[in-house]
Amino acid sequence: MFPKTIGLSIDPVESITSLHLIYQSLCLGVNSDFFSRWSPVLSNITSIYQDGEKRYIIAQNGLQVGQNVVSGEKVAPEIGNAMPLSDIPLGTIISCIELRPGQGAVMARSAGAFAQLMARDGKYATVKLPSGETRLILVTCMATIGAVSNSDHQLLVSGKAGRSRWLGRRPRTRPVVMNPVDHPMGGGEGKSSGGHPRSRNGIPAKGFRTRSKTKASNKYIVERRKK
Repeated sequence: MFPKTIGLSIDPVESITSLHLIYQSLCLGVNSDFFSRWSPVLSNITSIYQDGEKRYIIAQNGLQVGQNVVSGEKVAPEIGNAMPLSDIPLGTIISCIELRPGQGAVMARSAGAFAQLMARDGKYATVKLPSGETRLILVTCMATIGAVSNSDHQLLVSGKAGRSRWLGRRPRTRPVVMNPVDHPMGGGEGKSSGGHPRSRNGIPAKGFRTRSKTKASNKYIVERRKK
């Protein structure tokens, strides 16, 4: 899968960043598995030009060649535009969300990911994240309108073990066939089940909650994610 490469230009005179898409091209002559190795990140990246320099943004679903992409305050809530949560209409589908002002996008950045702005109260906005978690985020944090493109990435099937080896992924030994000295689920006579699923360090898997109950950011979580 080749990434979509779209060039954008900026007028430095504008007080807000105005990005204009000027061309679209494919990275020909490069093995497509190189890009699959970086999916879902690289396959959703749009290349842009800012003051003559090459920059990168994550492409939202529906971004078209020739479209203006604007970042700043009091801009139109259109696909690809970035603005503070305080300016985004309630119920809007968003992505590439900051967790702290000026930090840069850290949430809802992978292929097909999106969040929804649910409410605003004072200096906090309530956002429903892709995991199903509902969280409070400062309204001064930036977010981009629209969902991230390349939602079909989750349907990708490698087809053979060799393709995973090309990406640097080595075979994985199942814990139930190990010896007891190597893993808590190892050992036993014959084909044993291995007991309760757990990690190599003995931490239970399959739903065991590992988040600290005294973590400082717990107060910002309105509703935990679903299992």
